[in-house]
Amino acid sequence: MRLPSSIFVSVSLFTAETTAALYLSSTYRSDGDQIWQGLTLLFTLVTSVLVQLTLTFIHRDLSRDRPLVLLLHILQLGPIVRCLEAFCIYGSVGRVEEPYVSITRKRQMPRGGQSEEVERQVGQAEGKLFTHRAAFARTSVIQAFLGSAPQLTLQLYICVLQQGVSIGRGTLMVISLLSIVYGALRCNILAIKIKYDDYEVDVRPAAYLCIFLWRSFEIATRVTVLVLFSSVLQLWILPVVLLNFFLFFLYPWVLFWQSHSPFPENIEKTLTRVGTTIVLCLLTFLYAGINMFCWSAVQLKLNDPDLINKSQNWYRMAVYYMLRFVENASLLLLWYVYKTDFYRFICAPLLVLQLLVAYTMAIFFMLVFYQFCHPCRKLFSSNMSQGLWDCSALLCLVCYAPDGDVVRPIEKSVLDPLAPDPTPHKESANDTSYDVANDTAYTMPNDTMTYDMPNDTTHEVLSEMNGDVSHSLSSNA
Repeated sequence: MRLPSSIFVSVSLFTAETTAALYLSSTYRSDGDQIWQGLTLLFTLVTSVLVQLTLTFIHRDLSRDRPLVLLLHILQLGPIVRCLEAFCIYGSVGRVEEPYVSITRKRQMPRGGQSEEVERQVGQAEGKLFTHRAAFARTSVIQAFLGSAPQLTLQLYICVLQQGVSIGRGTLMVISLLSIVYGALRCNILAIKIKYDDYEVDVRPAAYLCIFLWRSFEIATRVTVLVLFSSVLQLWILPVVLLNFFLFFLYPWVLFWQSHSPFPENIEKTLTRVGTTIVLCLLTFLYAGINMFCWSAVQLKLNDPDLINKSQNWYRMAVYYMLRFVENASLLLLWYVYKTDFYRFICAPLLVLQLLVAYTMAIFFMLVFYQFCHPCRKLFSSNMSQGLWDCSALLCLVCYAPDGDVVRPIEKSVLDPLAPDPTPHKESANDTSYDVANDTAYTMPNDTMTYDMPNDTTHEVLSEMNGDVSHSLSSNA
């Protein structure tokens, strides 16, 4: 069994960022900067409360008699207690014989065109540890994009206004950036394990390194661009942020309404329709927060039982990065035009070039990851680079030869998504193998213990992709 190191990293970042934010807010108070103090505390405490609620909800503490754990969550000490509990479970594995075990089946990556199936026994303690890992993976994403990302943007904006970086502010900015990158990394790994749940996924260090560099360049560039733009056009930054946010917030709902699917009722048995709506709104709120700063590896699909789109759409990814690059370049151009003497000590053209190159480097490391380091690249139905290239050509407004014909049509096979083997392998597991009920898979699509893959056929996936491409072609026309 693997050491729960990811849990330790999540709790360490949460504790370090909270401590640094509290210290920095005290310095703001001593300096009389009540606005900066209030915003710093707001981004810290709201995220902390959301993390406590998420852990409580996933572990179903409200329906279990655990008053001490609930009290510690109210005191904002829940992540620390959960971390200690996870390490206690890890230390107890093997000391006591398990009364029962569950048999799970995973398929290995194809070798020589064949894929073998491997059976493994999973005990009760190991199942609980898997639940802890999955819970902290989701809290890391919440902390990163609903707390650390706004916090980093705020502190960098204060640094620009005050033309200086204090030790406390610099420490908080570094921790916040690491928290965002780690949350984005966990989001990528979570997406891989959800989409290829039927396979035994082994993520190698090279893949982690590519994701880390990809997300670091992407997020740092995005935050810097927003801060520079807001420093010269304070009134216009609000429309830019709200437009981005509401666009990604409403996008999953628009797709849901277009599908004419019934309202999701399988979210939680104890939730009413109002409670289900609140949960879905919170999920789309988090989805919008992620896409505000970087591409969300986990794509929402509200008409799916697991609320996750398990197909990879190269076309959608290409559209996102092309539009985001154009937006960043436009914001930098406006900053360069309207910058004041405040930036006289900065070489503005060089700074603009560095930021654009940094975002290009992020796209480069993304291509390297999907082309060479993705753990499931052998299951890809098409070449990723060629697919993105053809999708980019599809977006060009002028793609006609002199005789009026299209230069080169887009082959349908290039736009095929990442498709795991359509034949799922289901295995019934003992419902009492651990204390988390199976009907919590909607908020925690189990990346280790649940193997109920959707029965989407290849025809349905192609139909969905062709529908997206046709809709985009009609919009461009």
